[in-house]
Amino acid sequence: MSDSLDSLIAELRDGRGVAHKRDIGAVVAALGVGGDSAIAVGDDCAAIPDPSGSGWLLLAIEGFLSEFVEREPVFAGWCGVMVNVSDIYAMGGRPIAVVDAIWSRDAVRGGAILEGMAAAAKVYGVPVVGGHSNARAGNEQLSVAILGHANALLSSFEAKPGDVLISVVDLRGGYRQHFSNWDAASGSDPERLRGDLEILPKLAEDKLCCAAKDISNAGLLGTLLMLLECSGVGAEIDLDQVPMPADADPARWLLHTFPSYGFVLAVRPSRVDEVLARFQARDLSASAIGRCTASRQLHLSEDGDTALAWDFNEEALIGCGPDAAPHGPTESLLSNLAPTHA
Repeated sequence: MSDSLDSLIAELRDGRGVAHKRDIGAVVAALGVGGDSAIAVGDDCAAIPDPSGSGWLLLAIEGFLSEFVEREPVFAGWCGVMVNVSDIYAMGGRPIAVVDAIWSRDAVRGGAILEGMAAAAKVYGVPVVGGHSNARAGNEQLSVAILGHANALLSSFEAKPGDVLISVVDLRGGYRQHFSNWDAASGSDPERLRGDLEILPKLAEDKLCCAAKDISNAGLLGTLLMLLECSGVGAEIDLDQVPMPADADPARWLLHTFPSYGFVLAVRPSRVDEVLARFQARDLSASAIGRCTASRQLHLSEDGDTALAWDFNEEALIGCGPDAAPHGPTESLLSNLAPTHA
């Protein structure tokens, strides 16, 4: 195995992005929920059967690290809307409205966060309809929740052995100054951004795809692990096929980058060409990067070398898959955790 592949796998297992996802397992255990719950836990949103009998209501929430909110208040406000919108579309849905909870030391600092939220709400066409505010807090904090609706679902629980894994990302952007956020959204044409996202529910409704996940702060590989665990499958991934910026550090891109538009999809082989064509028609970078297997193991290959990166038969990540294996030492962190979603 090459030194670079060995180093990448070590960082995948020990890095901050996956560590945050491991914490979800302790929360799932404490609440007694998981993939076999009446409403599945582990997807980008909770999919609740619509009482009207038409489709699903989608409910999600995102909380943001205080250091991010304090250093990038306007962008944090923007992300409060943007990442929730991405979660809805990743489930094959369309957003309805968001609410927020915002804490700040004063109205000026809070105003910067609200400025970003208001701008994103306008760009993505999603109203902010309420929430909670406190302008006399000890520091800046932000959490945003969203409601959406799906006619047909894309889910982390529907990948099957033999499915082709596709990574799609908008590379027309760049990194933010302080963090590994790949921003291809702020300053872009709102109509284009909304049209790019509309591809996801159309794929679900046209029955071209049934499994997808929004790439989060654990990067492509951390996000992929969550998808595989929920579906009870493994994968073989060719890292040489992953779309990424030409000058990007591969470890940063694969393990830490949170793109403003980035998804991983599991697609039946007969439908791959059509799915790729829909993204590529809008100048989005989409590639087949591997295939799901029945092994419940993640194998990575690079430059002809192949190595085992994760074995769900031995170790769970978020604890939401079928017959989840025991967690590691994260159980001891229960007292420090608050409920979250994947």
